[in-house]
Amino acid sequence: MKFINTIKNIWKIEELKNRILVSLGLLLVYRFGTQVVLPGIDASQLANLANQTDSGLLGLLNSFTGGAFSNASIFALGIMPYISASIVVQLMGIAIPYLQKLQKEGESGRKKINQITRWLTIAITLVQGPGYIYNLFNTLPQSAFLLGDSLSFIISSVIILTTGTIFAMWLGEKITDKGIGNGISLLIMVGIIANLPKAFLQEFASRFDGSGGLIMVLIELAIWFAIILAAVMLVMAVRQIPVQYARRSATGGYEKNVFGSRQYIPLKLNASGVMPIIFAQAIMFIPVALAGLSDSDAAQGVTAAFSNIFGFWYNLVFALLIIVFTYFYTAITVPTNKMADDLKRSGGFIPGIRPGTETAEYLDRIMSQITLPGSVFLALIAVFPAFVYSILGVQQGWALFFGGTSLLILVGVAIDTMQQVNSYLLNRHYDGLMKTGKNRKAVA
Repeated sequence: MKFINTIKNIWKIEELKNRILVSLGLLLVYRFGTQVVLPGIDASQLANLANQTDSGLLGLLNSFTGGAFSNASIFALGIMPYISASIVVQLMGIAIPYLQKLQKEGESGRKKINQITRWLTIAITLVQGPGYIYNLFNTLPQSAFLLGDSLSFIISSVIILTTGTIFAMWLGEKITDKGIGNGISLLIMVGIIANLPKAFLQEFASRFDGSGGLIMVLIELAIWFAIILAAVMLVMAVRQIPVQYARRSATGGYEKNVFGSRQYIPLKLNASGVMPIIFAQAIMFIPVALAGLSDSDAAQGVTAAFSNIFGFWYNLVFALLIIVFTYFYTAITVPTNKMADDLKRSGGFIPGIRPGTETAEYLDRIMSQITLPGSVFLALIAVFPAFVYSILGVQQGWALFFGGTSLLILVGVAIDTMQQVNSYLLNRHYDGLMKTGKNRKAVA
C-alpha cells in the first residue's frame, strides 16, 4: 500500500508527471523506429540476419540496439556511435590541451564539447554504415534487395543510417532535457529490456522441452535476483571519508581548535560505472577484426576464441581488461587533487590528515585500495553469464541478463532514474521511492 501511495504521489506532481509522459512518448518513438526496415530491403527475408545475431558479439550488439540490428532498421546502428564518440572525446581530453581548456570553461565549454562529440558521431556512423550494408550483402539472399546492390542504394542507406543515429541521439538529449533520467542511457536500457521477454520465454520453453522443468526455472530466477542484488550493491557501495569543518567566527574567520559540523566524502567502490566494460568490449572486437584479414590457421583460431563470448579465453582477457580499465578510468574521472583543494578552501579537513597535498595523497591511496575489490567484483559480474551458460546450460540470450554490460546498465539507469524521481517527491514533501513512510505535510 505504501508503494501504491508513492506511485499516486508521483501523478500529483504536475511537472514530474509531464516529464514521465514525455520520456515514455519519446521512448515509444524510438521503439517504433527500430521496426522500420531500410528502404529497398524485403523485410520478409531477414531470417538469415536474425540467425546471425542470435549469439556472439553481434548478438551482444543487437541487444544494445533493441533488435534494430537484426531488423535492418533505420536505427540499426543505434546510439552506439554516439557512445563511441563520447569515449574518444573523453580520452582525447587527457592529451589535447584545447579539450582540457573547454572542460574548465563550465557550461560554455560543455556545449562546445557536445558539438565536437556530435560531429565525431557523424564521422563514426559514416564509417560503420557501409560496413553494415556490406554485412547485409553477405548475409541476406540477393532477392532481399529490391534495388539490387546499386551505388544509389548503398549511398541512400548510409545516409538513412546516419540520420537514424543522429535522430536517436536527439531523442536522448530531449529526454534528458524535457523528461526524466539520462536519455542516452534510457534508450540503451529500453533496447536491452525489449529482448528480455523473448529470451526468458525461450529459456522457459527449452527447460520444459528438455531437462529441469519448473524447478530449474525457479533456480535460475533466484540466481538472477541474487546477481541483480549484487549489482545494486556494487553501484551503491561507498567508502565514507569523515570530514571536519571549522566553525566560522562572528568576524568571518575560522575559530581555532573549535570543531564545527562533521560530514563525509562518499568515495564510490565502483566510481567508473560500466565504462570499463564498454572499453573492454570495444577492445575485444579488435582481435576478431585483425584475424579476419588472414586465412591462416592461427588467425582462424583467434577468430574462433574471441568470437565466442562464453568461451574461456574471451572471458579471461575480458576480465583482465576490465580490471585495468577500471583503474585507468577511475584515475581520470576522480580528481583527488581538486577534491583536496576544494576541501581546503571551504575550511574542511580530514581528521589526522594535513590539508593540501597530504589530503590528496590520502584520498588517492584510499581510492586505490577500494578500486581493487571494486574492479574484481565488476569483472566477476561481467563474466558471470559464461558461468551460468557453461554450468547451468542456460540459453545464450537469457544468459546475457545474468551479468555483463546489460545487467549493469539496467541497474545503473534504474537507480539513477529512481533517484531523480525521488528528489522530486522529497522536494514536494512526499516520501520518495527509495524509502517509504507517511506523507510529509508542507510547512507554511
